[in-house]
Amino acid sequence: MAQATSFPDAVSSSPASPSSTLLITHARLPGHEDLLCVWVDPQGFVRSIQPMAQAFKQPPPDRLQVLNLRGDWLSLGGVDLQINGALGLAFTDLEPENIGKLGEICQFLWRQGVDAFLPTLVTTSIPQIHRALATFKAYEQQIHRPGSAKILGIHLEGPCLNPEKRGAHPGEHLQPLTLPMMEEILGHYGDLVKMVTLAPELDPSGTVIGELTRRKIVVSLGHSQATAAQAQNAFRQGATLVTHAFNAMPPLHHREPGLLGAALVEPGIYCGVIADGHHVSPLMLKILLKAGSYSERLFLVSDALAPLGLGDGHYPWDDRQIEVHHGTARLGDGTLAGTTRSLLTGVCNLVRWKVCSVDEAIALGTTAPRRALGDRWEVSRRDRPFIGKPAHQLLRWNLDRDSHELTWQRLMTL
Repeated sequence: MAQATSFPDAVSSSPASPSSTLLITHARLPGHEDLLCVWVDPQGFVRSIQPMAQAFKQPPPDRLQVLNLRGDWLSLGGVDLQINGALGLAFTDLEPENIGKLGEICQFLWRQGVDAFLPTLVTTSIPQIHRALATFKAYEQQIHRPGSAKILGIHLEGPCLNPEKRGAHPGEHLQPLTLPMMEEILGHYGDLVKMVTLAPELDPSGTVIGELTRRKIVVSLGHSQATAAQAQNAFRQGATLVTHAFNAMPPLHHREPGLLGAALVEPGIYCGVIADGHHVSPLMLKILLKAGSYSERLFLVSDALAPLGLGDGHYPWDDRQIEVHHGTARLGDGTLAGTTRSLLTGVCNLVRWKVCSVDEAIALGTTAPRRALGDRWEVSRRDRPFIGKPAHQLLRWNLDRDSHELTWQRLMTL
């Protein structure tokens, strides 16, 4: 998996949080063609971004530190909207007694370059969903240490999925998509749930999507057999995302484009993709990114399972087992269950495979998920996502021109 990497000038380029003004020079920001300078105030927050030519037009402030990025890229940290667990703990199995492990996972993900994430609960019994949600609620009320990825809310991937496209989700816990059933699933924890993945064809009336949207819960379509017409109807009702595009849905077909075909041409619809080389062919990812303006509506997810951070081997998966081999997890019957690669590994893969530019790859793992989740005004201005952010959240990316390997590190230590 992608790890923070020490660059040749790591000692001078990774200062602790500054007590004086910091000027970052010769930086590349995704979406900008020219080299830029970034001003960080003595409290450690980004205050302005300027072209290099304007850096020293005014007298510099007292006690100025200067950090030359030598043309490396600067970005926000990653945001993972679909991650199922890490360090041996599946979020679906979360119980009060392992709340401490959740804190360890948040710190681990920060070290993996992830600023924030949606813990994803896959299909299980409703009582177990409620136990996990109650534990997340208890964790939310704790004081969290610096250097921890933030939990933005919970992503329920199921249990209202099409049995024919359930993938690794256990069939005995699938539920009908009705308003009373969704009320039962959410229980007293609706305020914690940020996203729900569902199969829209299970509710032709669209009442569930409409109610979830009214509650400001993002609706993502997935594990579905929806036709293009059914998907278009769901988009009109308020669905805005597609869960792990190409996986657990019909393939694109020239007579019936299906859910994905409808999403690709519908304005304002965002698709998550897994860039591990197994869930989706790199060539197909390249086709997606070349589909006109669609590159602005694609974002990376890890879909990482509980063994993220551990090695290959056999691990429990509800009452079954998964085998992890070279970072890919499968059930005993060969069904693809997920991956144990981190979000930023996908960014580095896209560059290694030459699927897209470094700028595009970094954006797909950092600003694109923010845009998909609803922070669209903030990321619509190219400099806006950085202003006011703590500098220790920023990532520095370096491309080895010979090997075409992309590596990253946190800009600052805490």
